[in-house]
Amino acid sequence: MTTTRHFDVSDSAIEAAARLMRNGEVVAFPTETVYGLGADASSPAGIERIYEAKGRPRHNPLIIHVSDVEMARRMAHFNPEAELAAASFWPGPLTLLLPKREDAGLATAVTAGMKNVAIRFPSSSVAQRLIRAVGFPVAAPSANRSGKVTSTRFVEVVRQLDGRISGIVEEDICDHGLESTILSLVGSPIILRHGSVPREALEALLGPIDEDTGPQKVSAPGQLKSHYAPEAAVQMNVDRPAANMVWVGFGPECEGCQLTLSSSGDLQEAARNLYTAMSEADALAGASDMIAFAPVPLIGLGRAINDRLRRAAAPRCA
Repeated sequence: MTTTRHFDVSDSAIEAAARLMRNGEVVAFPTETVYGLGADASSPAGIERIYEAKGRPRHNPLIIHVSDVEMARRMAHFNPEAELAAASFWPGPLTLLLPKREDAGLATAVTAGMKNVAIRFPSSSVAQRLIRAVGFPVAAPSANRSGKVTSTRFVEVVRQLDGRISGIVEEDICDHGLESTILSLVGSPIILRHGSVPREALEALLGPIDEDTGPQKVSAPGQLKSHYAPEAAVQMNVDRPAANMVWVGFGPECEGCQLTLSSSGDLQEAARNLYTAMSEADALAGASDMIAFAPVPLIGLGRAINDRLRRAAAPRCA
């Protein structure tokens, strides 16, 4: 078992965490979306430790996080659409899938041997400071065991990963609560994963955008059919829960619900609360009950919320 150090966000602590990463170790850190599980993206040893700590399939590539746009341009070829998207949404919760530069210096396992790379410039000041201290892009999937509920709080990272990684930076500032939207700009724009940037905002900038419908082969992070899942079984779109269900409501009409994503029906609040509610419902469910989620509208952030619920409800063998 690894001894996991806990870091605050002082300059000395951030430098100590970055030093571990430069030496091929893995450190969890907060972003504005969710907690990330980070390693120096040039370090084969560090990337291997990410896969080991998460139990993540090796064919599932990682997102790299940069501290500025220039660092991103050194990793990938930017076309005009990528420049426009970066200017409009970076720093922020948008990941761009772009053709990787041959001289990027990334460990092969970051992209699972593929020719494209997923890049994000987070708006979190903690994440930016850590990346600058590392001095190279940081590969960082969500900080949770593979397939399990994503961590948006320090206590959840500790519960899932303490003893499996070298460090955790403590600060609960995951304001969005959902992972980034992944937009492929390799060819025509395609949304590969719905997330914290709604489709409507992207289409207002780039025009009509296609949506990935589930490729046979994983081409970017976040495409596994079963993912983000608690221990208990999950059912979506439940208006009248059965006796053995822990019911998570949405909106003002949820009489009898034990938990709610948003009592007012606010999609931003629901996104922030999704993973916490999922973890709390899992604790209430115990060994025999299941978790039921009330319907959430398929507009704006509702698409991303429904995407996560659909993957949580999918057969676990998928």
